[in-house]
Amino acid sequence: MEEKYVLAEIADGIAQVTVNRPTSLNALNAEVLAELECVFYELEQDQSVQVVIVTGAGEKAFVAGADIKEMAEMTAYQAHQFGLKGQRLMLFIERMSKPVIAAVNGYALGGGLELALACDFIYASENAKVGFPEVTLGIMPGFGGTQNLARLIGPARAKELVYSGRMISAEKALAWGVVNEVCSQAELGARVLELAREVAKRSPLGVGYAKNAIVNGLNMGKEDGFRYEASLFGVLFATEDQKEGMTAFVEKRKAAFLGK
Repeated sequence: MEEKYVLAEIADGIAQVTVNRPTSLNALNAEVLAELECVFYELEQDQSVQVVIVTGAGEKAFVAGADIKEMAEMTAYQAHQFGLKGQRLMLFIERMSKPVIAAVNGYALGGGLELALACDFIYASENAKVGFPEVTLGIMPGFGGTQNLARLIGPARAKELVYSGRMISAEKALAWGVVNEVCSQAELGARVLELAREVAKRSPLGVGYAKNAIVNGLNMGKEDGFRYEASLFGVLFATEDQKEGMTAFVEKRKAAFLGK
């Protein structure tokens, strides 16, 4: 599939995915969702990729939401299928073995905030604004936003943001725990790349299994989560990365991880 609205570049084990519809503030329509799904699937299969960064083209928006023009004429059945399509993408990103960093460089509203919430970290520029304005349109978040936000910041604040439809600033999003860090627009790319490079130096298996434990453990009881963590911890001791990492530590040298 030749991507029209999604750009992907890979360098030094880091992939940068850019939603490229700046004239529509990078809004998500069915075509963009399909392209993103294909790109992320390919990146998951690409053994050279260790970390993924996702952002939006231009300086106004990360993703300003789903495409309202496309949604306006949908039937109930079509809207249900559209929601499932968006949820499938978000769940795939959430469950990828590779960490995904959202570089939120402007508006992240509705489906855009849902895309960011599916990522492992969110770094935002000072001009970023986030929110779920769906109730102002007579609908509600449909790409997993009600579930992921409540799990991240608790139901009370999630309800406030969803029910009011208001946008909040990057600083407030930081205070609420929606984003990990806020920096200037000029610094955003460098700060995200710095984090991506740091993570890319680590064992791909160690990072991937840790992500698996966190994501899946959140849906378990605490004791089940502990048991699941222990099983993954044990499996890693049968890998070359574990042998290399511990040998390198003893020999006081940098580890050369192979993801095996």
